[in-house]
Amino acid sequence: MRKTLLTGLVVGLLTIIMAVPALASNGKSADSHGRPGSPVEVTVLSTGLTYDSIALGELPMHGRFQQLVPTAEGLTTQWGPGDHDYVGGRWFIDMDGDNKPTTGDKFFLCPLLGPGR
Repeated sequence: MRKTLLTGLVVGLLTIIMAVPALASNGKSADSHGRPGSPVEVTVLSTGLTYDSIALGELPMHGRFQQLVPTAEGLTTQWGPGDHDYVGGRWFIDMDGDNKPTTGDKFFLCPLLGPGR
């Protein structure tokens, strides 16, 4: 049951990320930087704050990434703005279950927008 729920959440998140321009703009224009809005929210466990975000697209597996974890409550991560290990919205979702960024995972850019609430 738990694995099925987690799989469903991952599939849902990936659907949002891959369809951001169509889903997020909701017929509205992009912001002044040409970026569409996004319905994605992320809760940072170290502070308990929830942040809005802008999903900007997939990235190649180069550089540092932070794990984003889909849970029954939504998307969570360990660190956020102001934390030493926060990498500015460079995320991976663990698709192969090893909790490490590897070639079988999804990598994308989705910066957290302050202030958190």
